[in-house]
Amino acid sequence: MIISVAIVTGFKKEIRNKVSGFGSHIQILNFDSNKSFETQPIEKDKGYYPFIKTLKGVKHMQVFATKAGIIKTKDEIQGVVLKGVGSDYDWSFFKKNLIAGDVFKIDDSIKSKNILISQTLANLLKLKPGQDIAMFFIQDPPRMQRFTISGIYNTSLDEFDKLFVLCDIKHIQKLNNWSPNLVSGFEVEIEEFNELDRMNEEISNIINYDFFENNTRMRVISIREKHPQIFDWLGLMDMNVWVILILMVAVAGVNMISGLLILILERTNMIGVLKSVGAENFRIRNIFLYQSVFIISKGLFWGNLIGISICLIQQQFHVLKLDPASYYLDAVPVNFNIPYILLLNIGTLLITVFMLVLPSLIISSISPAKTIRFN
Repeated sequence: MIISVAIVTGFKKEIRNKVSGFGSHIQILNFDSNKSFETQPIEKDKGYYPFIKTLKGVKHMQVFATKAGIIKTKDEIQGVVLKGVGSDYDWSFFKKNLIAGDVFKIDDSIKSKNILISQTLANLLKLKPGQDIAMFFIQDPPRMQRFTISGIYNTSLDEFDKLFVLCDIKHIQKLNNWSPNLVSGFEVEIEEFNELDRMNEEISNIINYDFFENNTRMRVISIREKHPQIFDWLGLMDMNVWVILILMVAVAGVNMISGLLILILERTNMIGVLKSVGAENFRIRNIFLYQSVFIISKGLFWGNLIGISICLIQQQFHVLKLDPASYYLDAVPVNFNIPYILLLNIGTLLITVFMLVLPSLIISSISPAKTIRFN
């Protein structure tokens, strides 16, 4: 049970972190923006911007802009989404997944020509760090921009890796003829993912009444709303965990019921003697229940020792590997959550003992006169 919960919660956490790494937990966009990555701009210097950054539960807030483009090399061509980021961008996610080169620095006064691409694009287009590439943009009139590859990342999320290229946001502002005060939107990273719905609603209440001069307004969208198919898939894993937990508890309960009946059978003479000297049925039942709790506790001890040891070995040495193309991870993930482990132990103990109460009532039907002669 410990291994099952650790793996499933670890898998969900890793996938959530990877998806949110490309767009944070909450995005604030123009209400008229569509899903084509050619967004309607909003003003960066708004009163709610510094206020949202100070909200309890908000970890980081940053601006971004996106624009669709085409990378063309001598032999290959590939459509991508150019994501512009500013000097306030948190690079920790891409630094963690960087496999070659380095992330680039962004200065508010100087426009950087460096970009960050994925290993998927690098393999497809035969690119490497330090190489110059040309990117074309379909607009009126068509535009072309040259960039230098600063680094290569790999998250194993092919759907995202083959799409996003990171650059200085000033390039997108120039391509779209935006002023430096215009961006596609804001990305908000929160401290606890479990607070996503509450934080999404709280931020919505702050900005939904802010209208632009053309009577349009902004909208707030969470990562769960933006990628529902991924989070629906992750939600299905909870059912698998519950099935495993129920089966394991049921097996443990049936085994303990069998063990209790064997204990009663082996101590039939003792039960008769105790009854003959005036011991009440519930006191005799308690003796056997206490013995059962002792046996269950020994099982819990060894189960915790073995389960946690296996999880620690996997966490440190990644013994069990996965196919990144199918699972988006190269090794089985493990997430240690102390409250979950405590709940598993307490819940298993209580449920198993509760299952033993009914079988222990068989002691009430044992006759002292017959059991003293029992052999």
